[in-house]
Amino acid sequence: MENILVIDDEREVGNFLKVLLNEKGHNVTLSESGKQTKDLLNQGSYGLAIIDVRLPDASGLDLLKDIRRKLPACKIIIMTGYSTVKTAVEAIKLGADDYIEKPFDDIDQLEKQIDDLLVSNNELASNTINTIANEIGFLIGKHPEMKHLAALAYKIASKNVNVLIEGETGTGKEVLARFIHQASSRRDQSFIGINCGALSHSLLESELFGHEKGAFTGAANKRRGIFEIASQGTLLLDEIAETTTSIQVKLLRVLETREYMRIGGEKSQRTNTRIIAASHTNLKEAVTQNKFREDLFYRLDVVKLFIPPLQERPNDVPLFVDHFLKKNLSNLKVSEESMYFLKKYSWPGNIRELSNTIVHLISLNEGEKSVITPDDLPEKIVSDSRNRTTLQKPRLLNNKKTMDLETYLADWKNKIIDSLENFPEQDFAWVEMELRELQQQVSKAFVNESLSLTGGNRKDAARRLNISQRKLRYILNEKDKIIKEQTTLKTEE
Repeated sequence: MENILVIDDEREVGNFLKVLLNEKGHNVTLSESGKQTKDLLNQGSYGLAIIDVRLPDASGLDLLKDIRRKLPACKIIIMTGYSTVKTAVEAIKLGADDYIEKPFDDIDQLEKQIDDLLVSNNELASNTINTIANEIGFLIGKHPEMKHLAALAYKIASKNVNVLIEGETGTGKEVLARFIHQASSRRDQSFIGINCGALSHSLLESELFGHEKGAFTGAANKRRGIFEIASQGTLLLDEIAETTTSIQVKLLRVLETREYMRIGGEKSQRTNTRIIAASHTNLKEAVTQNKFREDLFYRLDVVKLFIPPLQERPNDVPLFVDHFLKKNLSNLKVSEESMYFLKKYSWPGNIRELSNTIVHLISLNEGEKSVITPDDLPEKIVSDSRNRTTLQKPRLLNNKKTMDLETYLADWKNKIIDSLENFPEQDFAWVEMELRELQQQVSKAFVNESLSLTGGNRKDAARRLNISQRKLRYILNEKDKIIKEQTTLKTEE
């Protein structure tokens, strides 16, 4: 039995869910507004909240944040009827556990979703994610962004929505796509990946849609395309930005109608393929440059997943090294000094380059020695690592900057100590927010110092800090978001 809070201004929906859940033995409380919800949250605790995305006086997404902050253990389902699936997916990114669409056409499926969520727990979900990842060789690692990425991919895997994966070449976009397929209900069906940039226009068209006998010179027999072969499975369109305008138009038709025609055919075919698109280029920028159709982009961009480059995950390098050594059945070990250079290297080719490097080291040293030393590493890795280390030598800030940072750190420490002594007047959500601000302020101090050393050149500043320009922009822009959240929290208190 669970205490459940249903938040919806439509009384019919609230009453329906109350009857449905009461029959299962749960205690259900109804709320019809944001104000009423906030009052209820101050009066009791709930194990599940079902929130409509749009209320007369509040946004369901804002209420989601409130509940996540005040009741961290509460499971949350977003109801979407007025908005698109994209909004529901945004809710999952903000911490919702699932979403349901109104009207409720399939009551049995609705009950199953709620029942499954109530019996699930974070530890079990984490174990399932790790099990699936290990089965297909998807190394999640220790980086928080990768853990969040895997959790989000797992949540949306069960939804029949299109996914766009972006990331630099060699980061593992296809492996992530396989993870989504394996975590979905389509796991027993075909998964087919095709590199759109590796095939000519005519060959790619034939591969995707198939052709009829005699459709063109050399078409001696009818041939099924991937949309037909993987009709109940998953299709990965890798490097989709490389497709021609003609192919993009046909892909758009498939996404809109689930129909296509074989080359030379006269009859429409239907497909239920789930499409996952991947690109190493930013598709949104490609749209602004008129290199990619805007309507196709928005069809694909229902869920966007970004894989961070390997240089942002240096602590995961030993994990990958160990994995590739075992994968190639090697008994070689990597010395501590060699691992230092491997972690410091920028890895422009990402995980693919690391894999090739390990294979190269194995081929040259297996049977000759048992430990890889710095002398065995490619010169580019050692020299690049040394240059990057030189760039990152500590440098004293000017007195003004030092004083500003010291003042902030002293004030922050006193604020935390004071809160600890007056515990429990502040909840842990406040503490977490203060920790985030500390991280942001210190990070921003280093970024600003690096920018001052490079005359404001962001590319050089990011290189000095051994981070991507994307990470640098994130650090500079995050402060306003944190202050806004703190202001909201204080206002609500």
